[in-house]
Amino acid sequence: MGLRTALSRIATRRPAVLLAVHPGGTQARLAVEAGLRRRGWPVAASPAAASGLLVVGAGGPADGAWVDALWGQIPYPKARSAVAGPSGVETALDALVRPVAAPAGGGHDEGGGHEGHRGHEGHEGQEGHGGRQGHGSHHGQDSQDSAGHQHHGGHGGHGASHSHIGPVAGLPMAERADDRDGLRLDRLHLPLGPGLTDWPAGLVLDVALQGDVVQRAAVRTVPPPDGGLPYWDEPWLRAARGEDVRRGTAARRCCAAHLDSVGRLLAVSGWPDPAARARRLRDAVLGGAPVRAWGAELGRLARRVRGSRVLRESTAGLGALPAARARRSGVTGPAAAADGDAYDRLLVWLDEAGRRAAEADDGRLLAPYDQEGPRGRLDGPRPPSRALLDVLPELLPGAEFTSARVIVASLDPDLDGPAVAVHG
Repeated sequence: MGLRTALSRIATRRPAVLLAVHPGGTQARLAVEAGLRRRGWPVAASPAAASGLLVVGAGGPADGAWVDALWGQIPYPKARSAVAGPSGVETALDALVRPVAAPAGGGHDEGGGHEGHRGHEGHEGQEGHGGRQGHGSHHGQDSQDSAGHQHHGGHGGHGASHSHIGPVAGLPMAERADDRDGLRLDRLHLPLGPGLTDWPAGLVLDVALQGDVVQRAAVRTVPPPDGGLPYWDEPWLRAARGEDVRRGTAARRCCAAHLDSVGRLLAVSGWPDPAARARRLRDAVLGGAPVRAWGAELGRLARRVRGSRVLRESTAGLGALPAARARRSGVTGPAAAADGDAYDRLLVWLDEAGRRAAEADDGRLLAPYDQEGPRGRLDGPRPPSRALLDVLPELLPGAEFTSARVIVASLDPDLDGPAVAVHG
């Protein structure tokens, strides 16, 4: 009882919050992250490290299974809340400081854990593997599959091999197959996402692994709710409809989108402090702060990233996408302009963020035909994130498991908007 009381008090004062983000919930997620930072609350990297679950965004009635799976993996004491939009963030966070007492006898709830749920419920998928930890020291972290089974090992928490044959925790651990060296290794079929930290909301990646190497990958997506415009592309889509949109509004949205992507890539690459700096800058840009308040800090972040040999060595060569191949695949925007790998895409985001910062206070109207959004042309034959999703499986085979998280983050497709396109 004493230990349980102590844990409850810690969770009440400063809960570690696991975010379950639905596609379409970008604006709410940004507000939640800003609210957590103001309170000094940590974002949990996995269910095992969490004491609270916050469901972000609205989902369909049949989309709660993977959220319930996440809830079931969080140890007691715990609390659960939900927020559909930015206006309800403070109330939703307040609900997380009332942790649920453990059931009598110290057991765990088995049926999805609606006890302790507060607020509007959304949808989501099941937990996949955890993220890459530590690009320099390579500190391992337990990673969890969609049924909560843990694989222990270094290099991002994914073990170097799998000795299980047959189903484990409901997952088939699959067949033997030859690897690149002619060895007979277990082939593991595993869904990654959609409930991963620093992972595109709504993305499910079905991978076949041998050892720590991706053999095949396929993309599935959870569609966003109907109605509304994708947050990152909203200014350009409104302009295309004939609405008056200031160039500075679009520039700030694009700059912030790039900083959001930079923060995600740095986080999965094991650089949490610079990732947090990128996110603070993102929030300052979106909050309307004058460029003089954050422009110099953006320059310092870019110089620090460029000056890190360790970061360069840990991301260079991952997910190489030459410009010619990008064009053939319909990819536009930063991913095509980078003409290279994950590290090149990171640098392009930073360069583009700096360029857009110079336009952040431009009061002129955005032209309806100016359709260069954060991830590419919005008036092409396919939405830019649809092209990124289509090319993603081609970039993963042969990559180590931990590197696959970096490759996904370096493309950072936005599932709020794959179905939206403007045709000129």
